[in-house]
Amino acid sequence: MIFLISIGFLDMNFADILDILLVSFIMYQLYNLVKGSVASRILLGGLAVYALYLMVSAAGMELLSTILGQFMGVGVLVIIILFQQEIRKFLLVIGKATPFGRYSFIKSFWSRTSSSENTFKINAVVEAAQEMSASLTGALVVFSRSSELKFYAESGDEIDAIVSKRLLISIFQKFSPLHDGAVIISMDGRVVAARCILPVSENDSLPASLGLRHRAAIGLTEIADAVVVVVSEETGQMSIVRNGKIYRNLDPKAMTQRLTLLLNEDNSNKKEGKTEVKPDEMPQPDNNASNQSLEG
Repeated sequence: MIFLISIGFLDMNFADILDILLVSFIMYQLYNLVKGSVASRILLGGLAVYALYLMVSAAGMELLSTILGQFMGVGVLVIIILFQQEIRKFLLVIGKATPFGRYSFIKSFWSRTSSSENTFKINAVVEAAQEMSASLTGALVVFSRSSELKFYAESGDEIDAIVSKRLLISIFQKFSPLHDGAVIISMDGRVVAARCILPVSENDSLPASLGLRHRAAIGLTEIADAVVVVVSEETGQMSIVRNGKIYRNLDPKAMTQRLTLLLNEDNSNKKEGKTEVKPDEMPQPDNNASNQSLEG
């Protein structure tokens, strides 16, 4: 075996270096997931208990060592129970990052919709968003792409109806029992459910002007393959969120163009041989907006 590094008794080869880098990367990602949340305090508490266990074991305190040892024995189960949300989020991030999770050929083959169908539902959503913007009615509309978002759809009320302007306006009008939450639109252009609960982003770098509605849109697109339309209840601004990035203060024409690009980027662009334009390459919107309330 050829060793790349040899320091005294420590011999390291390429596999050892790769192993260390992978473990470091996983630990860094786990740290990002729990950073600033209650889970980070739980993790620190667990590490403190483990350090105490090592100290009492070294000191020969058999009774306390036995008690803490029993706790350490079920440590994996305790971690799964306490960190179930963080573990689930971590697996969702990993699944989204893989080719099979985001742009699977099989998924796109079975769920492919025509450009005319996409245009129909885009126009309905944009027209509804424009009218709700004028009346300062908050809205949150999710377009699912390669992911069906069943988990989030099941958190709301099932509808299963064709997308239309009047349907969306009636759902989000302020006296509707379904207005509080998100509407999820499936890949075949049907409203799957309303009043759906979305995960709120924990990104510390988001501007303070973004309320819970915008943070929920960002949070979903950080872990799932979706495009979200947001209408602010405070200012009436219309925004689009994709891959954790928000494009704010759009007019109906700009919103239609961006939605058409984002919902057809895997089908029409490749079919016509066009170079795919990613949302990251679009001009960044102005984030110096006036403060919005939590309902914004």
